[in-house]
Amino acid sequence: MHTSPIIELGGIKFDLSTILMLIVTSVIVFVIAKLATRNLSVENPGKLQNFMEWTVEFVQNLISSTMDWKKGKHFLSLGLTFIMFIFVGNLLGLPFGIVTGVHDPEHAHIFGKEIVSVTEEFAKHPDVEEVELAWWKSPTADASVTMGLAFIVFFLSHFLGMTRNTKSYFKHYFQPYWFFFPINVIEQFAKLLTQGMRLFGNIFAGEVLISVLLKLTALGVGGYIASALGLIVWQGFSIFVGAIQAFVFTILTMVYISQMIESHDEHEH
Repeated sequence: MHTSPIIELGGIKFDLSTILMLIVTSVIVFVIAKLATRNLSVENPGKLQNFMEWTVEFVQNLISSTMDWKKGKHFLSLGLTFIMFIFVGNLLGLPFGIVTGVHDPEHAHIFGKEIVSVTEEFAKHPDVEEVELAWWKSPTADASVTMGLAFIVFFLSHFLGMTRNTKSYFKHYFQPYWFFFPINVIEQFAKLLTQGMRLFGNIFAGEVLISVLLKLTALGVGGYIASALGLIVWQGFSIFVGAIQAFVFTILTMVYISQMIESHDEHEH
């Protein structure tokens, strides 16, 4: 059975695999951006520069489709960061996995700290001979990560609404009638939940399917063939799913920001 390597610091539990993959994702995005902008050229742009220019133009069009560009241009960096970070993060769990096994709870330590997920697993299932720790996965296959990203959007959009569009922001909670206030409040939290859980659900389901396909190898030669073919097809499709989910999260971000910083009249216009 696979579990995450979790340690406890100051009463707070930390998933080391998630932290590792967040760092890896950030480094990959930084390297791509750095290489793409290192030797900029107008006459003979490189492939990475072309890719980055296409990405910037794509995000610009995405923002322009949700709000006036004069207001939306300030969110270009945010959109680029989200779409690249989420796309790379979505794909990291596809190529391979890193799994280590622990046979004795007394050896379940790292950096001098107890891996509580392992000791708890042995305590719940005394007959288990080995607990497998999954170190490599898509960070977006963790609900805490996707909900964290969604909360950033939630906090930013509402902060902008309260500071840049104060009157319309508070007024919209009582539209079309004052007794719609509870429904409008629930709607805001529903947006937070659905934005984060949509991303998590799609990526987590993909990784679960990959683990199921890998287990087909236990069925012999036929299982190996079925597993290989299934992985080829699914990983190709997962690239498409990863791109779509990065796009959906980013455009929802811009839609939510637009709804907060633009008045009702501007939306109608």
